[in-house]
Formats: sequence, C-alpha cells, structure tokens
Amino acid sequence: MRSNSLPADPCTLSAQELARLYREKRLSPVDAVAACLERVARYNPTLNAFVLLNAEAALQAAAQAAAGFARGDAMPPLAGIPVSVKDNIETAGLRSTMGSPLFRDYVPEQDSGVAAALRRSGAIILGKTNTSAFGWAGVTDNLLFGPTRNPWNPALTPGGSSGGAAVATATGMVPISLGTDGGGSLRAPAAFTGMIGFKPSHGRLPDSPAHPHWLIQHYGPVARTVADVALFLDAVAGPDPADPHSLPRYNGSYLADLQNPPEKPRVLFTTQLGWTFDVETEITAACQAIVTELAQSGWAVEQRDLAWSDPAPFANVIQMEGFRQRLAPFMDRTDEIEDGLRAMVETAQALPPHAFYDAYLARNRWCEQPARLFEDIDLLITPTTATLPFEIGRWAPATINGREIPRGGASPFLRAFNLSGNPAISMPIAQTANGLPIGLQIVGPRHADALVLAAASVIEKLRPLKLWTPEAD
Repeated sequence: MRSNSLPADPCTLSAQELARLYREKRLSPVDAVAACLERVARYNPTLNAFVLLNAEAALQAAAQAAAGFARGDAMPPLAGIPVSVKDNIETAGLRSTMGSPLFRDYVPEQDSGVAAALRRSGAIILGKTNTSAFGWAGVTDNLLFGPTRNPWNPALTPGGSSGGAAVATATGMVPISLGTDGGGSLRAPAAFTGMIGFKPSHGRLPDSPAHPHWLIQHYGPVARTVADVALFLDAVAGPDPADPHSLPRYNGSYLADLQNPPEKPRVLFTTQLGWTFDVETEITAACQAIVTELAQSGWAVEQRDLAWSDPAPFANVIQMEGFRQRLAPFMDRTDEIEDGLRAMVETAQALPPHAFYDAYLARNRWCEQPARLFEDIDLLITPTTATLPFEIGRWAPATINGREIPRGGASPFLRAFNLSGNPAISMPIAQTANGLPIGLQIVGPRHADALVLAAASVIEKLRPLKLWTPEAD
C-alpha cells in the first residue's frame, strides 16, 4: 500500500529510492511497474522509445518481488526495479531485432551475458528500446521502427544509438536503462536528453555471445542519478566465463565509494583531442563554467589542447569490418539495409585480407597516447558532444557555429575511449537558451570506474539534474 507521504507517481523516483521503499514496505513493485507502464502508454506513441513491451511478464515478476519483500526475504539488489534493455542486446524469449528488418522476428533462446546478469540482479525488464540498425549511427532511427524523438523537443533527435534507452529514462518510463556504446552510443544520447550515461571500462560488464565489435563495444546504464549508476554496477558488473575479456568483480562497492569523492584530483580540461573541428559556443561556455568552479574548490585543473593522432583511419576499418562480418550473409536483401550501413559493408569488402589485423595493431599503438596522459593526470574532462540535438531526419548536423563540419565533427570526444577502453561518463550540466541539455564528459584511467563515478557525484552536486517533466512536453 502506498503511503500518503510518497510522491503520487513512482516514475519520479530513482532506483535507489524505489529499492529503499520496497524494503520498508511503503511501496509495492507492482505499483511501480504499473506506473511505468502507464507512463509508456502516455508518451511512447509520440517519442518511440520502446519498440517492445513485456508488460504481462513484468507485472508477474513485480508480484513475485512484492511477495518476497512482504515475507522479508533476502532480495537481490535490483529486485523489483523496472528497467529497459536496448534492442540490440539479446534477451531470451523477447524479440531482439537489432533495429533491423533482417531480424524483425528474431527471438533469442538465451540471454546475452549482460542481460543474464541483469536478471540475476532482480531487475524487471519492462521491454526493449529503439536503436539504429546494429547500433551503427549517431541517431536512433531505423527502417523497422522509425525515429525516436527527443522529449525536450520532439522535432529533434535524442542522438544514438542508445537514444531509446535515454528517452525511456529521461521521461520516467524506467529509472535505469541498459544500452551499448561502441563509439559514444550511451554518452551522446545522455547529453542530448539531460541524462547520465556511463561507459564503464571495457569488460566491466560481460559481453557475450561473441560478436564482431567486441573490441570497441561497451555495455552500460543510462540513469538519472550517479547513485543509480553505482547501484547498477554493484549489481550487474562481473566476470563471465563466455567473455574472455570480462574483468574480475570489483573488490569494493561503487555505491559506497561515492561517499569518498576525490579531494584534489589532477584534471585536464580540453576541447581539442587533436581532431576537433569546432564546439558549439553554449557547450564550451557551460563546460568552462563548471571547470572553473572545480578549480576554485581545490581541484588541480590544467587547460590545454591535446595533439593526439586521429584514430579515424584505423577505427573506421575496425567498425566497417565488424559490419561486413555481421551483414555479409544478407547482402542479397539490400532493401532491408540502410544505405549508409550497406556502403560501409561494401567498402569493407574491397579491403585487403590483412586490413583488420593492421587496424588492430594500429589501435594498440594509438592507445599509448591516452595511457601516457593518465600517468600525469587523474581525470580528463571534455564536452560530451560538439553539437546540440539536431533535426530528425539527419544522420548528423551540417554546421557548428554556422560553419560546415566534416564527417564525425559532431562527436569528436567519444570514440577515442571506446578504442582505449577507458571509463567515461556524460553528466548533464546546463541547458541552452532554448532549453536543450548540455553534457560534460569525465574520463578516467583504465579500470578506474570508481574514481570516475566519485568525480561525477561532485559534478552532480554542483549541477543538480533538471528532470524532464510532462509539463515540458
């Protein structure tokens, strides 16, 4: 039974708050899941975040969790928490289309490693969220389900390819969403929707079954609080025998570590990694303002441009070869493959046989640059994106500050850390004069996920999250 002192709508609560209220028997998981389903029914027809609902099974799982809490059972950490799962993540018994007509009826028999870990944590999968086909693009649009829209302005994109996850979380359809990030796919949508998007260290969340983008893909959460990100990692992160690159379980608690933020970390703030074309003026100003506050609070902040070599030549090969391997069997069905995705496959097919191996070695050499940087600093801070949300129907914005930008100019700060495997988080720090969210990225040394989250908690206190509300639509 819901207490009169509780918010009328459980959709306004964080996962941590829901878990506490469940334990206190002041809120039932059934009420929370039902409220989320009502929120989906109201806003999803316009925003298109969910492409599949698991409503009946979710309510049944909520009832089971409610019974467990009523009995006083020892419950797993995310018991009764409604979550969404991106549609390119395989979920047993739930259609997993990869955002492509090629897989429109595909229902996996087994969970991917991360989905299995999520279920073991007690989380309730409300449904699957939209993605670009196979996560290939920086927007969330595909031939099967069409575009996902930004709740702050439905004429604009939420970014991609985890745009459905970001919108589901931003609008309170769920408190946490699971997505993927192979080149910024969690962090850019988080920035575009005013959410927190965390790409953990490579291997922190299990990645199985094997797939051709294992080298750069990361799994991670989109959430509304840093504490929820930490709670998620404590519950889900850990090794998987089917993933030889998975990391050992952290020997502490990410959630507990938030109580010990870094006192005087050495920080580099930059808007230039070596290939940035330009950054929107409002984004630069917002990032500069908070970095100045951090310096005033005692953080040792240095500001300068970096001159790293551009990873695009080999990174593009790694990406294209992955799509070639995945889609080569389907190239007789080109009407079901996006033009840009098909072009990448065709380009990869013309590469020499040793192209991937050459790119792999180039990637290993390139990673020395971020590794050496973190010998001298604790954290790197950049804007999350160089642009603001742009119009639905485009694959990328055409200009920054009125100047035409080259391909890749919209998000120059993201893919580098997929290649290097460093943990990176996007934090909402401001809104533009037109009310659009602005994100700031914090990057840490490899495997220093706890440090990145603790630093993010400092940013969160300086810039409390401005939630989207139904009145904002």
